[in-house]
Amino acid sequence: MIYNDLDLKNWNELDVNVDSLWMISERDKSGKHANVYHGNFIPQIPNQLIRRYTQKGDIVLDAFMGSGTTLFECEKLERKFIGFDINTDIINYVQDKMKNSTYQDFSINQSDITNKENVEVLTQKALKDLGKNSIQFVVMHPPYMDIVKFTDKKEDLSQISDLSQFVKSFSLAVSNSIEFLDKNRYFAIVIGDVYKNSEVIPLGFYVLDAIKRKFNVKLKGIIVKNIEGNRGKLGKGGIWRYRAIKSDYYIFKHEYIFVFKKEL
Repeated sequence: MIYNDLDLKNWNELDVNVDSLWMISERDKSGKHANVYHGNFIPQIPNQLIRRYTQKGDIVLDAFMGSGTTLFECEKLERKFIGFDINTDIINYVQDKMKNSTYQDFSINQSDITNKENVEVLTQKALKDLGKNSIQFVVMHPPYMDIVKFTDKKEDLSQISDLSQFVKSFSLAVSNSIEFLDKNRYFAIVIGDVYKNSEVIPLGFYVLDAIKRKFNVKLKGIIVKNIEGNRGKLGKGGIWRYRAIKSDYYIFKHEYIFVFKKEL
């Protein structure tokens, strides 16, 4: 591994998780982090990935920025940041959180991530402003189809209820996001499954299959993360357990983190 600045001389003291099962009991609430946005992922995920796959000064792109989790980790870890989101309200929220920060190595952009022309123009401008020509790591935490609708815009992936259409649109998002990613660098997708029409839809597996078919990449890791502190079920374990026992389903407490290496 030559793409990070971890101190391998003291490798046994590093708190970098290289297991394929991540059990995280509590989300990091330090600094600017706040669980104010339904669907934001816990800060420990981008923290682990950024430290594992980048060095200080590298550029990290977050294609679904949300409430700024990855941005705040980049600020802390001294990486540069480019973020995209379709939700104007959440972009305003993040900009307000950053207005008094001395950290200036970031670019926040309002855009439909599936719009190739728009994303390309905005990314090129952001790279120029940040003094770089390319991106060194990409992270994507998309909506899980229409389980939570984040905006009423038809281009929003959270408006898509059809599985095939979601996978097609998300594949466009991946293509646009990794266009400026350096060869032999990494990108990660954080995604979960959904429950529709009384059955589990393995959304993560459909997305994984599509990426392997459409892009020249190597799959470097499938990580399963426990989401014990899921906002929707927090403090309601008894109710959800009763409902599951009464019915025939299992309670979702997992998400997948797929790590890919770009070959071309």
